[in-house]
Amino acid sequence: MGFPDRAEFIIVGAGIHGLSAAWRLAERLIDRGEEVEGRIIVLDKSGIASGASGIACGVVRNNYFQPAMRNLMAHSVGVWESDPEAFSYHPVGYMQISCEAMRNDVAQIYSEQQAIGYESVFIEGEQASTHYMRGIFDDWQAKGVTSVLHEKRGGYANNTTSIYGLAKKAEALGVRIMSGVEVKGFVTEDTSAAVAAVDTNRGMIACDHVIVGAGPWVRDFWNMLDLPKQIAVKDLDGTVHDNVDMWRFWQLEEGVLQVDPGMLLTNDGKMPPVIHVDTDAPLYSDEDKSLITDEMWGIYYKPDWHFGGIQGGAAPYKVETPVDDVAIDPYGPSSPEFVSSHEFAHMWVSALAHCQSRFEGKMPKYHREPSGGIGCFTPDSFPVFDRVRDNVTIIADSNHGYKMLGVGRLVADEVMGDEQELLKPFRFDRFEKGELHPTSSSPFPWS
Repeated sequence: MGFPDRAEFIIVGAGIHGLSAAWRLAERLIDRGEEVEGRIIVLDKSGIASGASGIACGVVRNNYFQPAMRNLMAHSVGVWESDPEAFSYHPVGYMQISCEAMRNDVAQIYSEQQAIGYESVFIEGEQASTHYMRGIFDDWQAKGVTSVLHEKRGGYANNTTSIYGLAKKAEALGVRIMSGVEVKGFVTEDTSAAVAAVDTNRGMIACDHVIVGAGPWVRDFWNMLDLPKQIAVKDLDGTVHDNVDMWRFWQLEEGVLQVDPGMLLTNDGKMPPVIHVDTDAPLYSDEDKSLITDEMWGIYYKPDWHFGGIQGGAAPYKVETPVDDVAIDPYGPSSPEFVSSHEFAHMWVSALAHCQSRFEGKMPKYHREPSGGIGCFTPDSFPVFDRVRDNVTIIADSNHGYKMLGVGRLVADEVMGDEQELLKPFRFDRFEKGELHPTSSSPFPWS
């Protein structure tokens, strides 16, 4: 099949959002009794799942303090549940285990989950929380925990397997996915801001609509579209902050403990939920008992036979390099700069031992191969889903991406002319209007 010179819909990025959007666009065309072949093309400079989606931890949760995020995730969890086999999805549930500083936030999350019919259980009080956790793991020993939010839905998916499953759905409906095609720029029409063609390393492709779902590379496409690098942001108090960088990068800290994944089975031998702990209890080294931190810290972890061990991570840290100077490529474990550190490994394994005695003395089992990556965040750390040119829509997930399988589908519906209520709170103009999302007490910038 030759290189195309035209497509009705061009989607940039063969990850979770781009492929989800392509799948839905194809469904919409078929529902109208129309042909798909040649009309929807997904471009990726490397290949399917070669970016952030391919190295994602894979956690699927609805543990959000922000009502808009909670509603959006309830939709996405439903998409994951629609075909667990194709998406390599494990609906084991998710647990937010927290200290007193987060108790009220988590109680609110629980209350609002109940309001939207999202099944969860909330445990309050230190003694009750410890009792609940020991009913699942008899070696539970985390200190200072005063609440447990146990989401019965959610869980995790295997990253590359799920993306290839998504690609298979799209291709089966007639979508063409092209690897090794790098977008170099956009050609606009003479009389409007609409994009008439996409300029690639292999030639021009004329188009009617463009969807950009490029994960951490969104900064580059934002610049290609001549959108503002700095913006004014009105905060929730009404104060306007000028010259705020539209994008900033955070280093993601994740890794694997190379032990039998079955080591984390529950007391009754079942697959456990994903565990997320946020606490202000002092954290001490499992190697020499020295103090690692006495400030708020958080980790998440799960058994994963795909990774071959216990896999998880900790709160990210800000990349201080000026945003335009951050080298996104090579991405992930191939990066010489943005990979998880020895300090992360020490902290994370010590935190595992803080939570469960079965992890004590396991530091030598930490997988020493490079891991991690960087995420591209908006000023308030929440996504932007919006039309930024007459016929260009951007999916800027602010590193919430992989779990939001349903976003691409919603964006595709908007491109087809049906505005989606779930996406409205994530428009770009919220920064100017002061319609920001509330923030929680979590040490994670995306909670």
